[in-house]
Amino acid sequence: MKLAIASGKGGTGKTTVAVSLALSLASAAVSPLFLDCDVEEPNAALFLRPEITARRDVGLLIPVVDTARCTACGRCAEVCEYHAITVIGKQVLVFPELCHGCGSCTRQCPEGAIHEALNVMGTLERGRVGAVEFFQGTLNVGEAMAVPVIRQLKQWAIPPDAGDRPVILDAPPGASCPVVETMRGADAVLLVTEPTPFGLHDLRVAVEVARDELGLPVAVVVNRDGVGDAGVDAYCAAEGL
Repeated sequence: MKLAIASGKGGTGKTTVAVSLALSLASAAVSPLFLDCDVEEPNAALFLRPEITARRDVGLLIPVVDTARCTACGRCAEVCEYHAITVIGKQVLVFPELCHGCGSCTRQCPEGAIHEALNVMGTLERGRVGAVEFFQGTLNVGEAMAVPVIRQLKQWAIPPDAGDRPVILDAPPGASCPVVETMRGADAVLLVTEPTPFGLHDLRVAVEVARDELGLPVAVVVNRDGVGDAGVDAYCAAEGL
């Protein structure tokens, strides 16, 4: 089972819940896979303290233009959905921070003037602490896109034959694209919130993404319950969470 643990906002205790669940499974003689998918600020390792046994670079293939063969016809810019390549006069400009590595420009170039080179965006790490098999991704400083790192982290960490082995995905805070990528392919989502107006507001957004958009079963953990108002409890009761 793949369980994504997420939160609408930061600071609710999401990673604490994820780590506690992994250690509880390990104490029950179950060996879970733990993925820290908060690649912009991974911090689960601070709690688990795994021994890192493998490390690899991760990135996207981005276009490199052979100016000797390029005729500046503009076909590459026409097919790029992300405006990551443009033609100004006789010069072709590539914007790596916008490129999604789809390869359309390379395939569509009539002169064969474009090849691809790896743009390293971050690192993936693998380790172990007791029965917990640990994985994390780290986005390089200055890189804008976390989704490719999260996607490749999941591909590296979760084997096709994982079967019923528990997989815990510690998602980034919020409800943006990195969170959606973390949730994608999960069997269920556990949302961690707090009993405050901010917690309720962001919980609504997270539920909309996980349940209404992705169609995933959702449950809620109310951390620090009893110290705030009753809005979160009322919302969860009304929504059957």
